[in-house]
Amino acid sequence: MKIIFFGSSDFAVPSLEALKNQEDVVLVVTQPDRKKGRSQKISATAVKMAADRIGIKVFQPPDVNSGDSIKRLKDYSADVFIVVSFGQILKKDLLDMPRKCCLNLHGSLLPKYRGAAPINWAIANGEKETGVTVIKMNEKMDEGDMLLKKSISIEEEDDAASLSGRLSEEGAQLVLKSIELAKSNKANFIKQENCKVSYAPKLKKEDGLIDWNWGAYKIYYRIRGFVPWPGCYTFIEKKMLKAWKARPVNISRPGAKPGMVLEIDKDGIVIATGEGSLRIEELQLEAKRRMKAEEFIAGHKDIKPGLIFD
Repeated sequence: MKIIFFGSSDFAVPSLEALKNQEDVVLVVTQPDRKKGRSQKISATAVKMAADRIGIKVFQPPDVNSGDSIKRLKDYSADVFIVVSFGQILKKDLLDMPRKCCLNLHGSLLPKYRGAAPINWAIANGEKETGVTVIKMNEKMDEGDMLLKKSISIEEEDDAASLSGRLSEEGAQLVLKSIELAKSNKANFIKQENCKVSYAPKLKKEDGLIDWNWGAYKIYYRIRGFVPWPGCYTFIEKKMLKAWKARPVNISRPGAKPGMVLEIDKDGIVIATGEGSLRIEELQLEAKRRMKAEEFIAGHKDIKPGLIFD
């Protein structure tokens, strides 16, 4: 079958590579090259780099639904569109174009966590399980009928980056199974249950701001869920301090206020929260590099028990 693959992020790369090995991927559609990072260097998407490496033609429309884009895609007479972490919404003219169907791989167990950041919010909300789902796309975001699902456990050491890597590999296998079902006309689509819907909105910088009145576990889950961006951060003497790794601990001090430093040792900085306490094990001060707590503490003798993080 002739497949056009739509994708942009690292999450989509395993699916593209798996399809290339077994199917006829005639075109990759991805986001235009854009400026990234502090240096504002022009960078290609992870999918474009993968497509160039494995020898598939690439198309980068600023608006995939434009007349010129639709005309170009129609010329390929594709049987199936596969969409994985693409970054633009496909409208009806595109969804109706492939001969068989338009399939999307989503990084959650739909209908839970519809939206742009399902992996991040699953961890941030303390979920113990998540997964991937292949759906038949319609004009509403992540609301299409489901074809296949695969669940996996969220491990204690998982952050959003590691979990995304595991889900992307599971998702690639699910995409291949979906193509086989489409080929043999055995695809059986099931409607999502609206009563079980939850949402995973696009992350904003302010989502990473730590409120020390929260409980230790809520902060811990968010630190893991918001890696690498926006990261979880607090302030000390008006400077941003990012917490990269942390762990809830059973340490208390009479009269301690949320945000107060309780203990400092080679294992980290223990901070009181609204419920329990949290040991920060890896951190990064504004304009400095990321480091283990022991190294950070050695260079910041002014951080002592009783200090309050903002």
